[in-house]
Amino acid sequence: MNSADSLSAFKPAIILSHVQIKPLLAARRAGARTASLSPDLNLTTVTVQLSEMGVRFPGGEWLPWDDAEQIAQAEVGCFVLEAEGVRKVSAFSEVTGRYCSLMPTEGAPTLLVAGFPMHRIKGTDPHRDTLSKIKAAAPAGLVLDTSMGLGYTAIEAARRAERVITIEIDPAVVEVASYNPWSRELFCSAKIERHLGDSFDRVRTFDYNLFTCIIHDPPTFSLAGDLYSAAYYRELYRILKRGGRLFHYIGDLDSPSGQQVARGVIRRLSEAGFQTIARHKEAFGIVGIKRW
Repeated sequence: MNSADSLSAFKPAIILSHVQIKPLLAARRAGARTASLSPDLNLTTVTVQLSEMGVRFPGGEWLPWDDAEQIAQAEVGCFVLEAEGVRKVSAFSEVTGRYCSLMPTEGAPTLLVAGFPMHRIKGTDPHRDTLSKIKAAAPAGLVLDTSMGLGYTAIEAARRAERVITIEIDPAVVEVASYNPWSRELFCSAKIERHLGDSFDRVRTFDYNLFTCIIHDPPTFSLAGDLYSAAYYRELYRILKRGGRLFHYIGDLDSPSGQQVARGVIRRLSEAGFQTIARHKEAFGIVGIKRW
């Protein structure tokens, strides 16, 4: 995190899920002595050695077949390979009283909180979901990402803008993200400044007219109602520059719940001062412009 925070940085390790292990088990059954395997959830691949006892990685790391079978049976878990064996990437949150963990997909994993995925995964994947938000947000200049999560939004915004400030309330989420290979840039990019704290309180500390773009992708209304409040939206308007752009993720705008939430959000954003408020169905969100 930033200098005010004491949480650890990115933890490079071999991270595996059933997506990587099931083809490996098939190669074993076919009698193969080597196989290609991704040690970082499908970002890269390496060649591993197969024996009767297990799998040897190029760096000498060892995965017994019993541990591989355990991973293959866990459809919603990702595992870190350690000297003592494999361990699920998860943490208990003292903030929410819930467990959070990494859930694999064919691409980037999502964050599970109390069993609920924090990205769209039906008909898409977390990476494409993030890109649709970024396209609608059009980040530039200094960007505020109000809800860090696994950091995908901050990472993609930093690739397009000058600098990104991102806020996360939950140390447990940061701990899970620190093991996620797809979150590496969140911890390593000089263009990303991370803050630990409540976004509702943190935004009050920023100067007027500071940000060119704000990306607001909060948890659901039931989990974080204050981040949908008129008071919070007024603060976002205050810290956004004239001509600045706010992207607010809602969810499926065609669903009954999405329509209901969107109506309230649009009304409160308008009352806060935002103009040219428009729905972006492809990104499951709303964009508001600060014209003056």
